[in-house]
Amino acid sequence: MSLTDAAPANDRFLRALRREPVDRTPVWLMRQAGRYLPEYRATRAQAGSFLNLAKNPELACEVTLQPLRRFPLDAAILFSDILTVPDAMGLGLYFADGEGPKFERPIRSAADIDRLAVPDMEGELRYVMDAVRTIRRELNGSVPLIGFSGSPWTIACYMVEGGGSDNYSKVKALALNDPAAMHKLLGVVTDAVIAYLQAQHAAGAQALQVFDTWGGVLSPAMYREFSLRYLQRIAAELPRGAGAQRAPLILFGKGNDPYLEALAASGAEAVGVDWTIGLGDTARRIGGRVAIQGNLDPVTLYATPAAIRDQVGRALDDYRDGNGGSREGHVFNLGHGLSPDMSPDHVAAMVSAVHELSAR
Repeated sequence: MSLTDAAPANDRFLRALRREPVDRTPVWLMRQAGRYLPEYRATRAQAGSFLNLAKNPELACEVTLQPLRRFPLDAAILFSDILTVPDAMGLGLYFADGEGPKFERPIRSAADIDRLAVPDMEGELRYVMDAVRTIRRELNGSVPLIGFSGSPWTIACYMVEGGGSDNYSKVKALALNDPAAMHKLLGVVTDAVIAYLQAQHAAGAQALQVFDTWGGVLSPAMYREFSLRYLQRIAAELPRGAGAQRAPLILFGKGNDPYLEALAASGAEAVGVDWTIGLGDTARRIGGRVAIQGNLDPVTLYATPAAIRDQVGRALDDYRDGNGGSREGHVFNLGHGLSPDMSPDHVAAMVSAVHELSAR
C-alpha cells in the first residue's frame, strides 16, 4: 500500500464524513494555520511575504503542521490561497498591505475571458502539488490532509472586481448585462477548479473542500444560476476515487441556508454551514443524506473558556437533537475562519471541549 492510499492513524474525520461511527466528534478549523499563532508569524516573516510563503512547499508544509503541534486536531488543511488558480491564469495576484488580495490584470471585457485557459496543474501550479506531497510525507499517516479550492463564483468575484468588494457591483453587473459572458467565465473557472482539486487528490489530499465564500451575496435566482449549478458540476464531475480511498467533498458556503437541500442532493459527501443556521435545523432538513460540518460562531472564541465550552456543548447537542439522537455524521468547525487576534489558548479550550463533550 502506498503512502497516498494508507488510511491515517486518526481517521475519525474521514469516518464522520462517511457518516460512520466514531469515538468522538472530529474537529478542525478554517484558517487553523494563520496569524493567530506566533510561530506562523515568525515563518511568514522568514518567507518575506504571504505569496512567498504560499509558493514555498517546505514553508507551506511547516505552517500547515504548526496548529497540529499545538492542538489535537483531527485533520490538517493545505496552507494555500483560493486565488492561486486565477493567478496561474495570468491575472497577476498580489497582496497590498492592509487591503488583502488584488489582481494586476482583472477581467474587464469579453476578450479577457476569451484569453483564459485552464492552467497546467504540474506546471504553473506545481508548487501547490509539491506542498501537498510534502505535507502528506511529513504527516506520516497521523491525520488526514484536506485540499481545497474557492468556488467558481467566489473566484470569479475576485477576478472581475480585481480584489475584495463591498457590493460586488462589477461582477453582478457582468452577470446581469452579459450572462453568456459570465457563464463562459464560470465555465472555464469550473474546469480549472475540477482539475485543481483532482490534482490535489492525486498528490495526496484525502478530503476536498470548496469555499463558496461569496455565494451568500447573491439573490436566490442569481445564486441558483451563477453559483449552485457550478457547485453541482464540481460534485458530479470531480474524480475522487471509490470506496475507502474516495476523497469526500465538502461544499461550504457563507449564507447557504436557503440552499441546503439542493447542496445535499448535489453528490457531495458533506455540506458546511455558517453560524446563522442551527445544526439541528440543518440535520433535520438534510435528513442524513450527507454529513454536516460546522458551525460555531467564530466570535465565540473571544469569550471565556467556560463560555466557549458552554457554546460547544450547545452546538453538539443541537446537532444530536436534529439528527434523531445520534452524533454521527458531524464534523465540528467554526462557521468561518479564525481571526488574527484570537487567543491560541481559547482555540485549545474549544478543541478540548469538542472532544470531551462528544465522547461516545
